[in-house]
Amino acid sequence: MRSFGRVLLALALLGCAWPQVVHAQASRAEKLYADVRGMEELLRRDISARKLGAPPLPLVRRARILAGTYEEIARLYPASASSDDALWRGATLSADTFWEFGEGTDRASALRLFSALANRYESSPLNKDARAQTTRLSAAAPPGDAVTQLAPAPTSSLTTLRAVRRELLPDTLRVTLELEHEAAFEDERIEVPSRISIDLENTRAADTLKDVTLAYADDVVREVHVGSQPEGRTRVVLNLQGAARHSVYSLYNPYRVVIDVERLAAFTTKAPKAIAPSVPDGPTASGSRGERAPTPPSTNRNGGFSLSRQLGLGVARIVIDPGHGGHDPGAQVKGLSEADLVLDVALRLEKLLLNQPGVEVVLTRRTNEFLALEERVAMANREEADLFLSIHANASADAKARGVGTYFLNFASNPQAEAIAARENAGSSRTMRSLPDIVKAIALDNKIDESRDFATFVQAAMVERLRKANRTIRSLGVRQAPFMVLIGATMPSILAEIAFITNRQEASLLKTPAYRQHIAEGLFAGVMKYQRSLKATRVAAQ
Repeated sequence: MRSFGRVLLALALLGCAWPQVVHAQASRAEKLYADVRGMEELLRRDISARKLGAPPLPLVRRARILAGTYEEIARLYPASASSDDALWRGATLSADTFWEFGEGTDRASALRLFSALANRYESSPLNKDARAQTTRLSAAAPPGDAVTQLAPAPTSSLTTLRAVRRELLPDTLRVTLELEHEAAFEDERIEVPSRISIDLENTRAADTLKDVTLAYADDVVREVHVGSQPEGRTRVVLNLQGAARHSVYSLYNPYRVVIDVERLAAFTTKAPKAIAPSVPDGPTASGSRGERAPTPPSTNRNGGFSLSRQLGLGVARIVIDPGHGGHDPGAQVKGLSEADLVLDVALRLEKLLLNQPGVEVVLTRRTNEFLALEERVAMANREEADLFLSIHANASADAKARGVGTYFLNFASNPQAEAIAARENAGSSRTMRSLPDIVKAIALDNKIDESRDFATFVQAAMVERLRKANRTIRSLGVRQAPFMVLIGATMPSILAEIAFITNRQEASLLKTPAYRQHIAEGLFAGVMKYQRSLKATRVAAQ
C-alpha cells in the first residue's frame, strides 16, 4: 500500500485524472502505464522547447517523479505485460535526463533500472538495448568511478548565487541574495569587527560575483564580500557600521536569502519614509473603547496584498498546538521528551500572549494527553482561530544536525522536508482513500502567502532571540512540507521546529527553563510582528 500511495501521489502532482487510478481494477497497470506515457510525452516536448538558460530544475523534478512512477508500476504489477516496458521507459527517461542536464543522480537511477530489467525479465527483448545503454552510461562515469558500480551515491548539485541586491528601507537596510534554487544556509554575527556572514551550502557564485567585494559609501552595510569556501560552500560577508539588530530569512519564487539590518537610532540615512507603518505608538481613536486608530496593512513578503490584507483582516484568537502527547511522546533522548518539552514552551507562550490586549489563546492540549493530528486542526477551525501555530522539536539520525526551522503547508521541496513531514505525520489516522482530497487541499490552499509570511516572521524572531543564549544557533530557514496537522486549516498556519532534540548541545539547552523561555519569547515576537504587519487595529474576538 505504501508503494501504491507513492504512485498515486506522483500522478496527483503531475495532473493525472483520479477516476482512472481508483476504478477499473482489472486493467489498473495498463491504465497507469498509459497515463504515465502521456505525461512523459508532454515532459519531453517541454524539454525540447525550453529556452536556452531557462532553469532546468522543474523539468528534472518531473522526470524523476515519472521515472519513479514507472518503477513502482513494475514493482506493484510484476506479471503485467507492461512491467518490463515500465522499467525500460523509467530507465531510458533517467538516462536521457542525465544526458540533457548532467546530474549524477539520474545516471545512477538509469543504471539501477536497467539492471532491474535484466534481473527480473531475462527473456525481455528490451535487454539487448538495455545492455547498450548501460555500456554507454558506464563509460560516462567520472574518473575513479568503477564501471561495475551500477548505483553510485548521488552527487549533490550546486545551485548558483545569481545576484546580490541592496535596498534602503525606512528603518532597515535589506540585502537580498538571489539563488537559482533552494540552498541550506547558516548565519553568524561577529561584533568586532562588526559583520554578518552567511554560509550557503552546495552553492557557487555566478562568474560576475566570484570573489568580489561590493563597496558602498552610505548606510549600515558598507561592504558585501562574496567568497568561495571548501566543500561547495559560498560565504557572503556583510561589513557593518552603525547597525542594530538584524534578521535572516528565506523567500521563494525565486528562492532568495534576505538579510534585514536595522539602523542604530543615532545613525542617519536618506532612506525613504515608511509607506505602510507597523502598529504606531500614537493616540488612540476617539470613542472606540481605547482601541488604536486603524492604519493600512503593509504588503506581504512578495510585495502584494493577499485577500486577507485586501479585506483588512487582523489577528485576535490564536490556537497553539503542542505536538504529540499521551502514548505518542514524539522524539526522545535521555531525560527529555518532545511532548513534554513543547507543552512547557506552549504554556510559556500562552502567558506572554495573554498579556497583550485583545488577544485570545486556545491550546489544543494542556496535559500529557494524545490528540489526533486531524483533531488539532479541527479544533482550530471550530474555535474560529485567526492563527494556528504547531510547536515541535526536530530529530535526526545525524547527531550533528541542529538548528531552528519553520514550515508552512505545501508539497515538500527537498528531501529534508520530506523526512521531517514523514516523521511528524506518523500519527495520522488517514488512510489511502484520503490521498486525493489531501492533495487537492494542499494544491488549492489559498492561505499559502500569509502562512509563508507568518512563518518568516516567526523564524526570524526565534533565531534572533535564541542567539542570545546559543551563539552557534543555526537558521534552517522557512520551508514547505505537507504536514497533516496543517491540512484543512482555514487560517494562516505554521509548524515550528524549535531545536534538534537529538543534538547534544541543543538537548542540554532544552533541559533548562531559561532556554525554553527564550524559545517562547521568540515565538511570541514572531506572532506579534506578523499581527502588526496585517493592520494596527486589534479587535477582540466575539
